[in-house]
Amino acid sequence: MRRRHHPGLAAVGLALAATLVACGSGDAPAPSSSATAGSGSAVSAGDHNAADVMFAQMMIPHHQQAVEMAELAPGRATDPAVLTLAQQIGTAQAPEIATMTGWLDAWGEPTAMPGGGHGGGGHGTEGMGMMSETDMAALRGASGPAFDRMFCEMMIRHHEGAIEMARTEQRDGRFPDAVALAGTIVSTQTAEVATMKGLLGTG
Repeated sequence: MRRRHHPGLAAVGLALAATLVACGSGDAPAPSSSATAGSGSAVSAGDHNAADVMFAQMMIPHHQQAVEMAELAPGRATDPAVLTLAQQIGTAQAPEIATMTGWLDAWGEPTAMPGGGHGGGGHGTEGMGMMSETDMAALRGASGPAFDRMFCEMMIRHHEGAIEMARTEQRDGRFPDAVALAGTIVSTQTAEVATMKGLLGTG
């Protein structure tokens, strides 16, 4: 479907830099060092529950797809604000993938979800904002203002799914660092959704 560039993309581009400084992932509090992949001795089998495991198993492929989407921006996006946002997303979420993988390894749990990682069966991420292969192909094939708009529209949906999963972890999880990471995801991605809606002129 042909998409038109909305003038709001250019209008708020200059304002984004200040927004990112105030609300960006790089400024969000990181989980404590006891949660990192290299500190498995601090992660015991009894300090987590099934909700923590599900959160990590679902969020890893969700983050992986967000990073993949962000990596498409260089060479395709034309709005500097979109490029900056994509870089911010990739920089924040790649280390979080490593952290959650470390938790699952320490707990003796598989990193792959039952039924597959990208919206498969079981407790997959289907319906949690994940893009289909058709969506991803469309994003790969777009460029210029069309890419800018498509990226924001898709990433808003993607973030909203992550926020929903993170709120579930905040409610049901036991492992303190997982609950803390969920809080970081909610605050950071809520701010990024607001930024992208501003770029689209829908905020």
